[in-house]
Amino acid sequence: MTTERVEEKVRETLHAVALDRVRAPGDLAEQVVRRRARRRLAQATGAAVAVAAITVGAVFGLGGGSAVDPDRPARPAVAPQGWKPWQSDDPDATDRGCLVDGAALYCAGSEYDVAKFDARTGERLWTVEVNREGDGPDHPFAVRDGVVYAFRNHTAQKQPNGDYVGGTDLMAVGADTGELLWKVEMPQDDRSDQAAMLIDGAVLANTPTLRTMSALDPLTGEEKWRHTWDKGIACQRTVLGGVPYLLCMEDADEPGATEVFRLDPATGQARKVATVPGAQLLAGISGDRMVLFAPKDRAGGKMPVTLLSGSGERTSLLYPIEGELAELDVAGDRLISVSWKGEASAYSLTTGDVLWTAPVGVEMPGRNTMPGLAPPLVSERQQVVYFLSPTGDLSGLDLRTGEQIWRDHVDTRTGPGPDYNSSPRLLAYEDVLVAQRGSKLVSLLPRLGD
Repeated sequence: MTTERVEEKVRETLHAVALDRVRAPGDLAEQVVRRRARRRLAQATGAAVAVAAITVGAVFGLGGGSAVDPDRPARPAVAPQGWKPWQSDDPDATDRGCLVDGAALYCAGSEYDVAKFDARTGERLWTVEVNREGDGPDHPFAVRDGVVYAFRNHTAQKQPNGDYVGGTDLMAVGADTGELLWKVEMPQDDRSDQAAMLIDGAVLANTPTLRTMSALDPLTGEEKWRHTWDKGIACQRTVLGGVPYLLCMEDADEPGATEVFRLDPATGQARKVATVPGAQLLAGISGDRMVLFAPKDRAGGKMPVTLLSGSGERTSLLYPIEGELAELDVAGDRLISVSWKGEASAYSLTTGDVLWTAPVGVEMPGRNTMPGLAPPLVSERQQVVYFLSPTGDLSGLDLRTGEQIWRDHVDTRTGPGPDYNSSPRLLAYEDVLVAQRGSKLVSLLPRLGD
């Protein structure tokens, strides 16, 4: 398949998925293909898997994935010790997005591939400079045992035509100091959540070839093992309880089935645990099960969703999800959707029942415009699901009933300069919310019941 055909396939698939009620931001297809010499996500993973990697994200919970307690009221948010409200607009360090880990924010911007902030005050603590200009959208993706894992440009060399030579490195830096510990070259410029992830005792990374996942020592970057799949196969990647899994299908318009493989985290030995009919996309993780959905198999206004355990035990249900969706996310034992009409719905992943449907409480963006709505953020501790609009409107719905119990507004307007992460995002530091759009960060404590 030619480069031009691959790019066109990504565009077609992204738009088709939007029509199948799983929203990709309006200009995401162009974001994927605009750097023809650099971003070749579809070449490595196939168009269907590319969609799964960049259009569907798991909801970030503030208190684990436990079931909702119907008898416990939503509890007030409590400020962490030493926290005070703050805001920041630092495009050099934040416009590519952020990650929360404890009382630290790890961000990336146009001048720094990693910048550490104090989540209590917004103070910038240290930075790691980019290797030439910052390339987005990507940001640090994981922190464990005092090490931050992120991406950077592989080279700063220019070609004769003045363009930079493409390439991406996976790098590890010390969380306390920002010192570069190691780096490993990736085979392409995929910096999505499919490119690298933490597993038990290693970092699972798409290296050194397009069809290979390798387990790298988290402290040295040395390869422990690798697993390679055949040409013409596209594999999604996920982690369940520290164990890596591959969801592989034929790289075709209509793959017949999705095969699920378990990789031993110590040796990489592969074992097939399940075969699920049709093209299954990964929606997220619920407890000890993967949540898969088949957007093209909808019939009678219902969408098939499959829960799959690590051992291959499978439960499939049809969900009454109607209309075109702006968001579809997994939160604990629930599936949460947002329609373009501005209605949020919660579904039980156990029974498939609709738990509630209610107004989302924020102004919805246009269907074909950027920026979009932030993925919902769930606090199991407070039993609240939070929403953030591109204009800065905030809403908190009771996770048990859908009743709106909080609303607010923050100024998310940013200054001049590139806005790689134009769609808003909600992060959490304990009960504190961090609203982000582009380089603008606003940290606040929701006053539930006000």
